[in-house]
Amino acid sequence: MAYNYDALYGSMPNALGDPTPVFVDFFAGLDGPTLRVLDIGCGQGRDALFIARLGHEVVGVDLSPNGIRDLSAAARREDLPIEAIAADITNFTPEGAFDVLLIDRTLHMLSVTDRLDTLTRLIGHVAPAGWVLIADERSNLAGFKPVFEAHRAGWRIALEAKGNLFLQRL
Repeated sequence: MAYNYDALYGSMPNALGDPTPVFVDFFAGLDGPTLRVLDIGCGQGRDALFIARLGHEVVGVDLSPNGIRDLSAAARREDLPIEAIAADITNFTPEGAFDVLLIDRTLHMLSVTDRLDTLTRLIGHVAPAGWVLIADERSNLAGFKPVFEAHRAGWRIALEAKGNLFLQRL
């Protein structure tokens, strides 16, 4: 981890602030059943908590024990359907399929090789018609596209703007 987020989370509640607006807009536009969401690099849960409050089931994964501790505590207080896992995303393999894979400004912290390997592994756990929502450095977006092009499933780009890449599995 290039920046010590664990120290930040250990010293400040809600260190990264409110949920990411583009994700808020995405989930506000959904209408339908409960979704299973994998939040990679969830930190203290700014996105995971928002999504779970909408009634969706969330698995949040982060390297920071302090972030996972805070997310778990908030989920317990509010009785939210969140499973919080402290793990290194470069070797984490989720169980089952997810309707949404959310990666909010996390991949850029990895080396190029780890970034692409991690993304390749994780998109294999997206259900048919499921979504991948990525917020990252604009300069990294083009490098993510070949990962989806090489994947066994087809993908449709729904949004590519301002450091965001949203794709839907066909």
